[in-house]
Amino acid sequence: MIMYQENVILCASSSYEQKYYLNEDFNSLPESIKEELKIMSVLFTEDVGGVLTLEFDEEGNLLFNVSSDEGDLLFDEIGSVLKIKELQRNKEELLESLELFYKVFFLGEEISL
Repeated sequence: MIMYQENVILCASSSYEQKYYLNEDFNSLPESIKEELKIMSVLFTEDVGGVLTLEFDEEGNLLFNVSSDEGDLLFDEIGSVLKIKELQRNKEELLESLELFYKVFFLGEEISL
């Protein structure tokens, strides 16, 4: 079991560098899930700008972290909040499955069905 001291990044997308990153610790995810994460993240930053990071906290909750460069007049802060709420609603099943995956395979929790 791997122990982490701080939040663990799942993936990130940057409108500034036009890049997407998936943490190699999650290479075992199915290709369809990895592709969905990529599409979701890249479309988010294309739409509102800035940098989106999806990360797990120490309890295994998946967090959306958005940041922007100081003085970035094109970054849509209000749009980013609305977009996150939309993603949490529309991608609820995916996000819950990722949290469960993390809790079982990274935190070693036992899940009873």
